[in-house]
Amino acid sequence: MTISFDDNGKHLSLAPLTLTRPVCELRLGILTIKESWLQHLQHNGDVGYQTENYLQVKYPNKSWDLLIAGNIKPSLALVDLVSNLSDNSKLVVNNNWIATKGDGTEKITASLDEDQVIVISHPWELFQNNGKAIRWDFDLITSGRNTEHPSSTNRIIGNHDIFIEPGAKVECTVLNATDGPIYIGSNAEIMEGSIIRAPFSIGAHSTIKMGAKIYGDTSIGEHCKVGGEVTNSIFYAYSNKGHDGFVGNSLIGEWCNLGADTNTSNLKNNYSNVRVYSYEQQSMIDTDVMFCGVIMGDHSKTGINTMLNTATSVGVCANIFGGGFPPKMINSFSWGGFEDSPVFKLEKAFEVGQNMMKRRAVELSESDKSILSHLFNQLA
Repeated sequence: MTISFDDNGKHLSLAPLTLTRPVCELRLGILTIKESWLQHLQHNGDVGYQTENYLQVKYPNKSWDLLIAGNIKPSLALVDLVSNLSDNSKLVVNNNWIATKGDGTEKITASLDEDQVIVISHPWELFQNNGKAIRWDFDLITSGRNTEHPSSTNRIIGNHDIFIEPGAKVECTVLNATDGPIYIGSNAEIMEGSIIRAPFSIGAHSTIKMGAKIYGDTSIGEHCKVGGEVTNSIFYAYSNKGHDGFVGNSLIGEWCNLGADTNTSNLKNNYSNVRVYSYEQQSMIDTDVMFCGVIMGDHSKTGINTMLNTATSVGVCANIFGGGFPPKMINSFSWGGFEDSPVFKLEKAFEVGQNMMKRRAVELSESDKSILSHLFNQLA
């Protein structure tokens, strides 16, 4: 059976993270949305994507037997409904389309408690739902498995589970599992003096630097380096925040680097709800959200001592540096991050990307170059 994931009309409403990936590739919890579905359904076969044409060079469309909404994080109850979906039927839960099997001529409706359905329509809903998603993914990937035992040098608080994969190193760390589980991926390292509050996850081969303070509802992807103070944020793979500085209620894409003492404001001085740039409407929009830091697309970077306003949106391959606060919307391929900053040339963006990726033994693929070229050409 071939499973395909549909962006469900959310490509632009979830940008800038979706400028370089389909919606189902968004990280939410320990796993991406796609990874959660595939593990629940025990599917190891073909996967396709109904996404933007320019993304299909890397995420190809395929004929499918089962089509799933890419913006829906699966709960056990939702997976059960999809697993039992009859041929040629369409599942709608709480007025949200979930999946279609075959031609979808028969509509099946169902209702679930709100805590059993996570629907992502805006970027900030990712970090808002991340604690719940960590709990779901933790149960999914640790069920029936044995954890490595934490070293006696650590201080363990709380009664929730802590799961440590083989090869992980955790020494002289406070692990507070009072409010949820803690997941530590294979060959990850949490350096001495760090304080971790649950729910929390760190992916394989990632590092928490010495003395870091990581609050709950935070997910660190694979091959990241994170230090300083972080709360309720999601880091995608291969991104670094290696030094002091505060990041809160934020989403950091792949291959990003935050310079030393980069700080994000996540709350306005007047405690009002934030306005966020919408790629779909191409303007700032009102929200019902009080806490929001930075939403940063892939391959973007900040210089040392960078200060980011509340609810800043950063595109792809942007380089932010210089004094003062940059604007709340920073274009892709900006060289400086300000409204009058020059464009970061595409060839230079490729060069920087290749240099960063080479350090992790990864190549900037031709499909990646094609996607970045499309985004660069859109600036014209």
